[in-house]
Amino acid sequence: MSDFLNHRFVVELTYTTESETKHLSLSSPYEDDDLEVNWNVNAKNEASSLFLTIIPKLPLNLDLLDLVFDYPVKTYPRVFVNGYQSWTESHERSIKEKLPHISALAKRLNDTYQFSKYGDYEFVNINKAPGYFHGFTYAYLRKEDKIHLMGSLNERTGFTIFEIQAPKNKIIIHKDVAGVRIDSSFGMDLFFIEATDDLAFDAWFSAMSIEKPLVKPRMGWTSWYNYYQNINQDIVDRNLKAAAELARKMDIIQIDDGYQTAVGDWLSVDPVKFPQGMKAVADAIKAQGSLPGLWLAPFVVQKSAQLIIDHPDWVLKDSFGNFEIAGYGWGQNYALDLENKEVRDYLRHVFDVVLNDWGFGLVKLDFLYASSLGHHPSKTRGQRSAEGMDFLRSCVKDKMILGCGACLGTTFGKVEYCRIGPDVSLDWDGPWYYQLIHRERVSTKNAVLNAIGRRHLDQRGFLNDPDVFLLRNDNIQMSSSQKEILAQVNRLFGSLLFTSDLISDYDENQRKQWAQTSALSAKKIHSVTYPHKDAVEVRYQENNREWLALINLSKKPIRFENGRTITPYTIDIQII
Repeated sequence: MSDFLNHRFVVELTYTTESETKHLSLSSPYEDDDLEVNWNVNAKNEASSLFLTIIPKLPLNLDLLDLVFDYPVKTYPRVFVNGYQSWTESHERSIKEKLPHISALAKRLNDTYQFSKYGDYEFVNINKAPGYFHGFTYAYLRKEDKIHLMGSLNERTGFTIFEIQAPKNKIIIHKDVAGVRIDSSFGMDLFFIEATDDLAFDAWFSAMSIEKPLVKPRMGWTSWYNYYQNINQDIVDRNLKAAAELARKMDIIQIDDGYQTAVGDWLSVDPVKFPQGMKAVADAIKAQGSLPGLWLAPFVVQKSAQLIIDHPDWVLKDSFGNFEIAGYGWGQNYALDLENKEVRDYLRHVFDVVLNDWGFGLVKLDFLYASSLGHHPSKTRGQRSAEGMDFLRSCVKDKMILGCGACLGTTFGKVEYCRIGPDVSLDWDGPWYYQLIHRERVSTKNAVLNAIGRRHLDQRGFLNDPDVFLLRNDNIQMSSSQKEILAQVNRLFGSLLFTSDLISDYDENQRKQWAQTSALSAKKIHSVTYPHKDAVEVRYQENNREWLALINLSKKPIRFENGRTITPYTIDIQII
């Protein structure tokens, strides 16, 4: 079994009654006139679980619920913490590194563009020094070929935040209670295992009773990373024609942002861009034998939308009565109030039209973190996120969901596909000052790292969408070697492979590379190691052969442990 629970731990609990605030530090179960605090441990094979329960005897506001462990963190050379949502930079690091954060130099930019809304910056206050890490839902420490995995078994009661303090040899597991009021049993359910990667993650998902997804890997085309909001009927027709000439048809053709007159006004289709409407687009896609997909951001609305003019009471309000900002996109956008029945009725109607009247078979649902924004007196952020995903599943029914911008722990078993990284950019990593801003920023390099770092979610919680690969020569600032890294990493680690290129513009070499990338051949990843900060070594099996991929993500040559020197921005793949 995991030795984690053999180490000393203390339950730190702060709560408020009508008359006073109390703090308890508990090393054993406890009971008084206000509450009971109990926990029990189950062990099976290499795994162990801890179930902590608070039973209030009168209504309480929970202000803090932590488990604090003494643990030899510094004996583990590497660490992984899962970021707040899909876009958050999440990959293995040296235990001596530090997580990036919004720099003080970017404060003015953040005040303008509200970067902090995309992440956990407004409600998680963690030490930013080297050796301090925090993540959501799960984390692990690695030593050689084994990991010590820590995972939540229940995010519905609140997000579980794993804080790893290497300099202090401490691990603190926070339940994000956010002052929630409780009058019935409330708890924290945790899972620990020390094993190889596959055994550990299989055991964790089994303990959560999450069944493996039944859908298959797919490939396709999406409009966003070439045309962005400048999409129209002619562009779609041109790309449909190009896709029809392929020897293997596209599984999915997905229309992204730009078809609607405003975000939130989903049924108001731009009559200039799509004069025949969206049913005609879906019909044309289906006529080619592909599944039509459509992008929506159901939990947000842009400030200029007609929806706000007609229904300002549908927008979530902050503690000052102002609209709850969800981000800066489209000139600023706000979170919808999902507790409002009229909002839910409106969204049900939108999905009914999109899926049944227009005939789309997949919806890409974006900015899903917005369901956890703001404060609710009796529901935690995690509960609201989980309820938001339940609601979407009930709306979409047996059609497919591609989640994006989502808090991943509440999507497990609720979506068929999910983005596990940020948006790919048309360059590699943007100018240097981009690295001063949020961990959710658009970045090809971070998309590549996330595709590798979150590989263990694929075929377990959902099928991984690493975002697009791009091979074209125009409207892009990546080198050919950078494009090859992106394509090969998506091919190795992704199960939903999209491009936004106009395939008919490809030359012969690009067509061959596209065919190889989109082949969806079965692969078995044996190991992933990081011999240097910007270097990744992957050993895997494909077509009954053993392969080694050496990836240099930096602008300098890197010498790998096998003696090979890999030039900047290069992936070198060889049979072993």
